Amino acid sequence: MRLCRPLAVALGGLALAVITMGPAAAAEGSFVWVGPKGKAYAIQNPPDRKCLEMAQAARGPQNATKKALVVYSKAKCKGTARRIAPGHSASGNVRFASVVFNPR
Repeated sequence: MRLCRPLAVALGGLALAVITMGPAAAAEGSFVWVGPKGKAYAIQNPPDRKCLEMAQAARGPQNATKKALVVYSKAKCKGTARRIAPGHSASGNVRFASVVFNPR
């Protein structure tokens, strides 16, 4: 009985480690946009299916990731949505306030 309990705990811990060691879900590549005063900004390997809000004015989204994304005209991924395919971009006058990568 004494040997069984530590063995069960060790195997349980190993199973948990294997389950959580999978790759993090991310849109590999970069997302580039133009901020205030024409300065370019970028995010590397952004997370999947998480709404990200822009901290300042943003326009001209460029999707250099391997997954589609959607930019929204308002915060919290609300408002007018514009889908951008991998390797594509929207025109420089497209303004957005939030973005989600690899949307459902």
